[in-house]
Amino acid sequence: MDIKLITFNEVTSDLQSQLTELYKELNAELTQLDLATALSDYNTTDVVVCLDQEKLIGIAMMAKYKVVSGHKGMIEDVVVSSKYRGKGIGRKLMEKLLEQAKNEKLDNVLLFSGHHRTAAIALYKSLGFKLKDSGLYIKHLL
Repeated sequence: MDIKLITFNEVTSDLQSQLTELYKELNAELTQLDLATALSDYNTTDVVVCLDQEKLIGIAMMAKYKVVSGHKGMIEDVVVSSKYRGKGIGRKLMEKLLEQAKNEKLDNVLLFSGHHRTAAIALYKSLGFKLKDSGLYIKHLL
């Protein structure tokens, strides 16, 4: 298995098709941007994939942004194929993103996880993430 940071130039139609299928395991109702679009603008998104041969079995992304309070990263869309869970792939994806965050000198890395995702929460805590005392609010614009 190969865990690597990918670039815009590495996105193929085959990888995009595999991503579409993988994301159904995260949320079948999720409307997706294509991966090339996510990677094309201003180097604001890092994408780490796990490939078994040429098969996409895991992915994690980090959106980066700067505000007055610092340079931050928000981890999004961590997904490992159900057939490969429990093998440490999620941890390796997260470690690669955190390594990238350190390389880019981010001040903080944030993430959101549903309360029902107990395995994911255990992973995040083991990597040093702490529950922030705040609320998450959302306003859907579309």
